[in-house]
Amino acid sequence: MTEKFTPYDSAEFLKTEEDIADYFEAALELAQEEDDPAFLLKAIGIIAKARNMSQLARDSGISREGLYKSLSNEGNPSFFTVMKVVKALGLRLHAGTT
Repeated sequence: MTEKFTPYDSAEFLKTEEDIADYFEAALELAQEEDDPAFLLKAIGIIAKARNMSQLARDSGISREGLYKSLSNEGNPSFFTVMKVVKALGLRLHAGTT
């Protein structure tokens, strides 16, 4: 009997608003600690996938294709785009001191 594996998809585990908020907060902290903004963009992309990319496109005013491109590994969105997506997802960036 051969084992069958499927790719791991974090988005499948983001079921509730609390799950999404906790995931985003952890990603934000890790991206800052590791000085890796691409990590945060990847997390936003995963949250977008968990929510519904088509609805996010409508809510953010950015085309679905534009979202996929901006949030891909090759994407380099402006801070303005990131803020529009974060707001459309119902999330907030937090500031604090270390």
